Amino acid sequence: MMLSNPKRKRRWLVIALLGVVSVLAWLWLTMLSPWFYERPDDVADIEQRTHHVFVYGTLTYAPVRWLVMGANGQPRPARLENYRKNGLDLSFAENDHVEGLRLTVTPEQLRRLDRYERLGMRYSRQEITLADGSRAWVYRRLADSATIPVELDNPAPLIVGD
Repeated sequence: MMLSNPKRKRRWLVIALLGVVSVLAWLWLTMLSPWFYERPDDVADIEQRTHHVFVYGTLTYAPVRWLVMGANGQPRPARLENYRKNGLDLSFAENDHVEGLRLTVTPEQLRRLDRYERLGMRYSRQEITLADGSRAWVYRRLADSATIPVELDNPAPLIVGD
């Protein structure tokens, strides 16, 4: 029988192990390594307090949050009014809404989220008011004329309040 061949089993075990190691190496390089992302100088320091973040994409999945932040973030259902998902971003859309989660994070977890979202390179972090009146950070794509249509470069502002 082919499957009982010890060499074949060992070969598949090595291939599977290499696959797992490759995935772990990619995750480390993407989220924890000192390479490939350096926080831009013009990005404000993170205040040493509890923060709230509105997520509506991959970070709505608990395993992704654990990989990125090292925590679950105490997720609560949340809703952002007058916006819609537009690919990897949000666009103003009166009478529409985006369902997501409101996470509670520490300054270190917010730093890890900033790294994951490539703050200052791919995304900016803006403060918003959610449908329940609570405030939270949200990541917005930086304008890139090659990937974002012109009419989305200047959607209605998400910064609310002070």
